[in-house]
Amino acid sequence: MNIIGITACPTGIAHTYMAAEKLTNTAENLGHNIKIETQGSKTENILTEDDINNSDLIILAIDKEIDLSRFSGKKVKKISTAQAIKMPENIIEDAINDIDMTNIENNESNTNNKSGIYNHFMNGVNYMLPFVIAGGILIAISFAFGINSADPDSESYNRFAAALSKIGGDTAFQLMVPALSAGIASSIAGRAGFAPGLVAGTLATVDGSGFLGGMISGLMAGYITNILANKVKIPKSVSALYQLIIVPLFSIFIVGIAMIFLINTPISWLLDTLTHWLNGLGQSSGMLFGLLIGAMMAADMGGPINKSISTFSIGLMSAGVNAPIAACMVAGMTPPLGLALATLIFKSKFTKEERTSGKSCWVLGASYITEGAIPFAVADPLRVIPSLILGSATAAAISMNGGVTSLAPHGGIWILFIPNVINHLFIYIIAIISGTVVTALSVGLLKKKITFEQKKKSNEIIKNKVEL
Repeated sequence: MNIIGITACPTGIAHTYMAAEKLTNTAENLGHNIKIETQGSKTENILTEDDINNSDLIILAIDKEIDLSRFSGKKVKKISTAQAIKMPENIIEDAINDIDMTNIENNESNTNNKSGIYNHFMNGVNYMLPFVIAGGILIAISFAFGINSADPDSESYNRFAAALSKIGGDTAFQLMVPALSAGIASSIAGRAGFAPGLVAGTLATVDGSGFLGGMISGLMAGYITNILANKVKIPKSVSALYQLIIVPLFSIFIVGIAMIFLINTPISWLLDTLTHWLNGLGQSSGMLFGLLIGAMMAADMGGPINKSISTFSIGLMSAGVNAPIAACMVAGMTPPLGLALATLIFKSKFTKEERTSGKSCWVLGASYITEGAIPFAVADPLRVIPSLILGSATAAAISMNGGVTSLAPHGGIWILFIPNVINHLFIYIIAIISGTVVTALSVGLLKKKITFEQKKKSNEIIKNKVEL
């Protein structure tokens, strides 16, 4: 049987490719031909018209809007990427048996997720992340020349470091909130929402309402523009003129006035209050906040809860609060690292396939890719997920309690080699090691030894992969 499909998650990183791998491996083990298009950071393995016409089954594992016009008139199986990762065999069997299939109507261009606010936020985060990651790392590199190397009045001034700081901090970081707002607005209203969202996000940056203002302004710009561009009926004779002039003029005007007179002032006050509170956290409060950050980071390993706290922490960086992002990073590294360690210490509790996957978890964990823990959590959620939460909470609590801050929002252990990026490097390393060990020991204590049937099935899967 010829199976084709598409996988796409909001951020276009781990879930997209993990879902594709699970569906591909399962279909091949069941004796089917399969081709999956991955719409991640870039679109790969693109389905051709012949692929679609010759297909027997179409599976769409998607968590965001995609163009479905290619599948007009066909039946598809629509699922989330999480479902594809957790139960690929059941998904394929249901599709073969014509269970819960969806007919794609002509001219249908997106999924039924369009109205989901979470997906709009994630689209904004997708727009924002390149500015955050590139800008943050460039700032971090500039500090390698000295903590004040970008200051012309400092004895340690370095022209190249100043250039890096200007590119990363004064430019890329300043575009972070406008990109967030524009991405949210574009998700709601399409291309017409980009300009109002960008203007609204810039006003949020200039007037100090930061990422909270950017999120609110993105939603407001998106919904207002969507009404003007897509809901108001205009005669065809003036439609082009209306879309070119009236829509951007009125949407930017309305959103801009609302930001200046209604939104920026109270949100700026709220953000300043939050900033002062976070900067003034004592040891006990910091530890409690760290426990919360760690639990949220490990709860769904790259899902909505994880993304919510990491996005919140990234937003705080623009306000000069850099401790939460350090806690997020250490809490996001320890689940894969802890599982990698567990596969070495407690070999009898993991299948051969899991031990092989554990090797890649060293690299994934070190690179702050929490999603590397998902296959283990899917296989044994009741034992693995609590272990991951315990380990991540331990790591984040140590980080927050120790007052660790990070000037880079991403990079995992690789940023540890850049001087001055992590302020209390020794404590941070202790946090990583402690979280990893707690995770590994918890997994080892809770998991049961694998049965003979599990071992046999794992060996058969590995054998099939080698033969393929």
